Amino acid sequence: MRKRSWGFVAVGLLVALLLAGVVSNYASSHPDGLDSSLLEGCTVDSEGEITGGSCPAQQEQEHEVGGPLADYGVAGIDNGFLSTGLSGVLGVLLTFAIGGGVFWLLRRRGPAGSDESGDAARGERQRADAAG
Repeated sequence: MRKRSWGFVAVGLLVALLLAGVVSNYASSHPDGLDSSLLEGCTVDSEGEITGGSCPAQQEQEHEVGGPLADYGVAGIDNGFLSTGLSGVLGVLLTFAIGGGVFWLLRRRGPAGSDESGDAARGERQRADAAG
């Protein structure tokens, strides 16, 4: 990868980390259209608790699997701002690592002894064609 490409990737990663670590804390506390559609038919109080009616949300249960990053937070951290931010940062880093690993495994490989762009191999072939 050329130096210019590395700079672009580094800036992109930095922006993603900033958005996930800081800006995510200011997102809506009710982001899901699915959640609101599941509450149709029920009466809900100001705290989001179901007080009457009949709706699919009444069948809601806790996560069976759970996990260290469940519910947009890090398990064991009581500070909501820190927990949400850290969860976002860990998610970005994990996604970047997995994506980078997949791209590294699937990258195009040029002929042995050539650089990534194949310029060296092309130059050798042109010299050989001109000589022979």
